[in-house]
Amino acid sequence: MAPRARHGVRRWDLLASVGSAADEQGVPKMQHITEYDLTAPETFQLNDIHQLWRRVRRDAPVYWHPYKDTGFWVLSRYEDVVRVYKDNQHFTSERGSVLDVLLAGGDPAGGRMLAVTDGRRHRAIRKVMSRFFTPRALSAVADSIRERTRQIVAEAAARNTVDFATEVADRLPIEAICDLMAIPERDRPHLLRWNKAALSSDDPDTTALDAHAARAEILFYFTELIADRRATPGDDVVSALAAVEVDGEPLDDEDLALNCYSLILGGDESTRMSACCAAVLFAHHPEQWRRLRAGAPVETAVEEVLRWATPSMHFARTASVDVRVGAATVRKGDVVTLWNTSANFDEAHFTDPEVFDITRSPNDHVTFGQGHHYCLGAVMAKLELRFLLEALRDQVREIELLSEPRQVYSNFLFGYSSVPSRLVPAT
Repeated sequence: MAPRARHGVRRWDLLASVGSAADEQGVPKMQHITEYDLTAPETFQLNDIHQLWRRVRRDAPVYWHPYKDTGFWVLSRYEDVVRVYKDNQHFTSERGSVLDVLLAGGDPAGGRMLAVTDGRRHRAIRKVMSRFFTPRALSAVADSIRERTRQIVAEAAARNTVDFATEVADRLPIEAICDLMAIPERDRPHLLRWNKAALSSDDPDTTALDAHAARAEILFYFTELIADRRATPGDDVVSALAAVEVDGEPLDDEDLALNCYSLILGGDESTRMSACCAAVLFAHHPEQWRRLRAGAPVETAVEEVLRWATPSMHFARTASVDVRVGAATVRKGDVVTLWNTSANFDEAHFTDPEVFDITRSPNDHVTFGQGHHYCLGAVMAKLELRFLLEALRDQVREIELLSEPRQVYSNFLFGYSSVPSRLVPAT
């Protein structure tokens, strides 16, 4: 297979071939499944991922992926992925929930940060955080998010030619989550820059040290902010966390910083990447864009964009006991990766999964996970995307791509760092 240019890979191009010959079932012949290194970001740059996962689901829905002197399990089918998400008796998140971190020895925030904490501590922290992310709580900031979104889209449409990623998507979710955390306006550009470096990169030469440095900057920032909120608490999620007690003991400053770090990353990255994907999808599917402008429900369009975007391509768990998954026996201590980006296109669960249909219903995708670690910010992400699609529908007649979007460089995050676009204003 001759690799295509790194920035020219189009995940939405369902007809792209990975080989000239076909097997008896008409599926293009591919490399042996185990030759695809799922730890390498370039795997998701140089291959048609739909083709890859279709083959995996068919031939090896649960398989062992070797890595150095160890390895990890790969789950690709919807049914298996959902089962493990919901099974907190046999699988734990406390060693980490992202592949790279687990392969490096585990997450030092395990048992302290909500995303990598189970049991009573998880319930206590989530109870406090979740009250800020209910539809009722978010109604307090909904008007400001809607108006900010409409203003940003109006400015972009007036310019006509924009980079949708940097001039629209970058400006939306970071502002919303910073509003909830009462982060000063002057600090928000710094947090956005660090967020963008923490989980992905525009440059394949970026090292793990660069990402580590960005995460350290975020943690240092929140350590200082927490000290300020302890002295002068307000009506925001950071102040509320500072008052949390688990077994009669308050969270220490490091635990608070870790949970603020989780909030700012989760509240920004997934929505920003999904917003970029929305522009790309509608540019490549103008008939769906016309349906939206003609009155198709925005709510179902949001769900379909989220299914297609799947910004967090995987999450991971560690088996706490020996357990069967599909035809495989997973041993205690084994890392199990749950590939949302495959499960969301599983033909055994979704009808015509590789058709972008903004009226698809039901649409029970796993973009935000499942079970007791279901994404806390899912309601907020859907609200922000709804306001974005409404603003685009009302103010933009056509969305055109001026050149190929530039995909972020990551084995965890899918999305674009640049989407050169032309937005034709509505009359």
